[in-house]
Amino acid sequence: MSPPVAPPGWSRWLVPPAALSVHLSIGQAYAWSVFKPPLESALGLSGTQSALPFQLGIVMLGLSAAFGGTLVERKGPRWAMTVALVCFSSGFLLSALGAALEQYWLIVFGYGFVGGIGLGIGYISPVSTLIKWFPDRPGMATGIAIMGFGGGALIASPWSAQMLESFGSDSSGIALAFLVHGLSYAVFMLLGVLLVRVPSSGPGTRETARQALTGPQVSANQAIRTPQFWCLWIVLCMNVTAGIGILEKAAPMITDFFAETSTPVSVTAAAGFVALLSAANMAGRIGWSSTSDLIGRKNIYRVYLGVGALMYALIALFGDSSKPLFILCALVILSFYGGGFATVPAYLKDLFGTYQVGAIHGRLLTAWSTAGVLGPLIVNWIADRQEEAGRHGASLYGLSFVIMIGLLVVGFVANELVRPVHPRHHVPAPKEAPHVQPQQSESA
Repeated sequence: MSPPVAPPGWSRWLVPPAALSVHLSIGQAYAWSVFKPPLESALGLSGTQSALPFQLGIVMLGLSAAFGGTLVERKGPRWAMTVALVCFSSGFLLSALGAALEQYWLIVFGYGFVGGIGLGIGYISPVSTLIKWFPDRPGMATGIAIMGFGGGALIASPWSAQMLESFGSDSSGIALAFLVHGLSYAVFMLLGVLLVRVPSSGPGTRETARQALTGPQVSANQAIRTPQFWCLWIVLCMNVTAGIGILEKAAPMITDFFAETSTPVSVTAAAGFVALLSAANMAGRIGWSSTSDLIGRKNIYRVYLGVGALMYALIALFGDSSKPLFILCALVILSFYGGGFATVPAYLKDLFGTYQVGAIHGRLLTAWSTAGVLGPLIVNWIADRQEEAGRHGASLYGLSFVIMIGLLVVGFVANELVRPVHPRHHVPAPKEAPHVQPQQSESA
C-alpha cells in the first residue's frame, strides 16, 4: 500500500480530522475501568486479573510504537492506520468471543495483545503525518492528535456504560458491547484511512528537515547511552504510573471511596467520573505542554511530580470525607498525566536536538509500557490484599497512594539530575543529518 500523495490544492486542514478519527478511537483504552466491575462479577475475577487486558495493551502500545516507527515511515500513514484499524477492531471481536465463551484468556489476548498492537501503531501513525504537514506548528499539530487519544474515553466511557445497562452486565451483555465497539470503531477509523494524505512538496520536505537541525544533535543509539535519557525514562515512568494507577481503576475506586457515605456513587456517576478524568487528561496535554514553552521543561515536570505527590497526599488524608476534594485532586493528577506525555517530546528535543528525536521518543515510550504494568498492579494487588484482610472503602487504597507519593518523589529527584548532554555524545558531522533526519524524526 503506497502512501497517498495529496493532489495540488489539497488542504492540510483535512488531515487533523483523519488523525482524530484514529486517536479518538484508540483512546477508548482509557475507559477500560468501566468494564472491570462487570467482568469481575460475570467471570469471578479479582481486580488484579480484570486489569490484565489494559496492562498488556499498554505494554504492547509502548513496544509496537518503539519498534514500528521505521515501518510507519517506510509504508506510509495509510498502511499504518489500516494496521491499527485491523488490530484494534479485531481485538474487540476476539474479546467479544472470549466473553461469550467465558474464556478470559481470549479477552486478555484479544484486547491486550492484538488490540495493543493497534494502539501503538495507531498512536504514532497520524502524529508523524501531522508533523510533515505542519512543520511551522508541530506542537499544535501533534497536540491535536495526542489530545484526541486522551479524550477518547469522553466518548467511550458513557457509551460503554449505556451499552452495559441496555445489554446487561453478564457475560453475554459484555460480549455484545465488545462486538458493537469493534464494528463501530472499524467504521470510524476507516474515515481516517480514506482521508489521510502525505504532502508531495513544500511543508515537511527534506529541506525543511535540514533547516531544523540547529544546535547540538545526538543520535538515537548514542542517546540511550546518556544519563539524561535514563533520567527522563524514570521521570516519564513515575509520572505515568501515578496517573494510570487511578485511571485504570477509576470507576470502582470512586464507588469504594463513598460506598459507606450518605451520598454513594452510582454506576452511571462512576462512568461520568471516568469521562471527567478523560477531559482532564485531554486538557492537560494542551494546557500544560503550552505552559512548558513559557516556564521550561524541567520546571513543568517539577509541577507534575511535586504537586502530583501533594494531590495524592490530600486524597489519602481527606478524600473519603469530601467528594469535591477527591474529584478535584484526581482531575489534577490526570491533567499532569496527560501533560507529561505531551511535554516529553519537547524535553527530548531540548536535550538531544531534532536529529533522530523521533527514534529517541519511540524508545522512551518503553517507560509507558513499564508504567502500564506497574500502576494498575500496585493499585489492584494492594486493594485485593486489603479486601482479603477484611478492609473496605477508602482503606483499600491508602497504602497504594503512599507508594505513588514515593514514586513521584523518585521522579522528582530524577528530573533534578537532568543536565545538558555532554558534547562527546553529539554527532560529529551535523551536515550529514539531512540524509537521516526525515526518516527518523517522522518515524515516531
